[in-house]
Amino acid sequence: MRTPRRTTETVLVAAALAGALLCIPRISQAAGSGAIAQAQQESSADAAARLNKKQFHSVNVAVDNGIATLSGSVDLYEYKVDAEKHVRHAKGVTAVRNLIEVAGPAVPDQDLQAKLAEKLEYDRVGYGNVFNAISVSVKDGAVTLGGHARTDVDKDSALALVATTAGVKDLIDSIEVDPVSTMDEQTRFAVARAVYGFPSLNRYAIDPAKPIRISVQNGNVELYGMVDTQADKETAFIRANSVSGVFSVKNYLQVAGQPAETKQ
Repeated sequence: MRTPRRTTETVLVAAALAGALLCIPRISQAAGSGAIAQAQQESSADAAARLNKKQFHSVNVAVDNGIATLSGSVDLYEYKVDAEKHVRHAKGVTAVRNLIEVAGPAVPDQDLQAKLAEKLEYDRVGYGNVFNAISVSVKDGAVTLGGHARTDVDKDSALALVATTAGVKDLIDSIEVDPVSTMDEQTRFAVARAVYGFPSLNRYAIDPAKPIRISVQNGNVELYGMVDTQADKETAFIRANSVSGVFSVKNYLQVAGQPAETKQ
C-alpha cells in the first residue's frame, strides 16, 4: 500500500523539527559557556587593572565563578591587605582568596617584637594614649595584637602601624575596643586624676610612652604598664579603687625586675 504523499511530508517535517529541538539545548549550553568564560575574562582583566601599581608588580590574580585568587608576593603586609581591598571592587568579584606571601627582610621575632612594642608605646601620644593598653607578640613573623583600645581610631592606628613595618608576615587582630559610654569616659578621667595626682605616682606621667595605662569597661577598671616598686603597684590599685562609680579594679601592673605576671 502506498503511503500518501502528504503523510510522508508530515513525517519528514516532524522529524526535522524534532532534530532541531534536540540541538537547541546544545546550542544554548555552548552560548552560556561562552558568556561565562567571557565574563570571567572581563572580571580577571578588571581585577588585574586594579593591581596595576608598583607595589603589586609580583602579584597575580585569577577570577573563577566570582572568586578572585591572589598569589605572588609583596614587600609589606600592608600591600597584601591593600591588594585584597582593590580586587574586592572588581567587576563580578564576590569573594577573595588571598594567598599572597609577604617577602621583604627577615627580622628575628624578638627584635621585631621589641621594635613594635616601642612604636606602640608612643602611638597616639597626645590623644589619650594613657587609656590604651595594647599588647604585642610575635611568632615566625606573625604579629598578634591584643589588649584594649579606647576607641576604634586607636585600634586602627595600632593595626596600621604594624602593617607598615618591615618584617611583619601576618597580622592577627585580637584588640578589644572599650565600650562607648559617657559614664566610662568620666570614670577614665577620674581614675587618671586619682592615680597621677598622688605624689608617689605622678612621675609616671613624665614619659608619655611609659604611663600607668587605664582601661575601663562598664565601670570595671584594669591597670596596665610598668612601675618601679611593689608599693607603687599597690598604691595605684588603692587609688583607682577609691574612685566613686568604680565597680572593680584588676591590677595587671608589672613591677620592674620581677617576673612578668600573666593575665588571669
